Amino acid sequence: MFASKEGQAIPQVTFHTRQGDQWVDITTDELFANKTVVVFSLPGAFTPTCSSSHLPRYNELASVFAEHGVDDILCVSVNDTFVMNAWKADQEAENITFIPDGNGEFSKGMGMLTDKEELGFGPRSWRYSMLVKNGVIEKMFIENEEPGDPFKVSDADTMLQYIAPEHKLQESITVFTKPGCPFCAKAKQNLIDKGLQFEEVVLGKDATTVSLRAVSGHSTVPQVFIGGKHIGGSEELEAYLG
Repeated sequence: MFASKEGQAIPQVTFHTRQGDQWVDITTDELFANKTVVVFSLPGAFTPTCSSSHLPRYNELASVFAEHGVDDILCVSVNDTFVMNAWKADQEAENITFIPDGNGEFSKGMGMLTDKEELGFGPRSWRYSMLVKNGVIEKMFIENEEPGDPFKVSDADTMLQYIAPEHKLQESITVFTKPGCPFCAKAKQNLIDKGLQFEEVVLGKDATTVSLRAVSGHSTVPQVFIGGKHIGGSEELEAYLG
């Protein structure tokens, strides 16, 4: 049974990290003292749920967490620093601090170390998230103990709802563009002027015109999607935004 440690101090652990070509030891005091920190811990780098859902959403919402007083977001996994660094680069998750709990000391201290021998993983962290203020755990969201890899309460949206229950997230926005396109630049600037965050999909780099035609029915750029709805090009976007 994985028990909540709300109201308790986090374990005192030193993490061995690789930064560039140097070994750098980081203590939990350095990570948590006099800070408000969100932590999400998961079974392993590069694993499906962790890569497709858990990590990307925290990375996406990092600026929103910052607006509500969160100083840092830590991703903890029982992997070595080289694996964690490679995963961060692969995910382009620059808004997250990756913490390699290679020996499982932090996870064990949290009472969250679990056995994944049936998968050939050995000891790993159970999936959970927590809000830590000045080294003391204020809130934990621990996944229920059930078969497989449950992922229902440790997600970024649940944590944000706890921290800022009144906050309303903007709808997701994606803009298909290509380099040197003046209409694309106009559409992006229009979104920026409205204070809206968006993801840019660059043709020739992130996708092809085949994908663009498949999802929008058009081969010209920009093509803008908001909340799953196809808005159109720069003029249609301008009209939509009023």
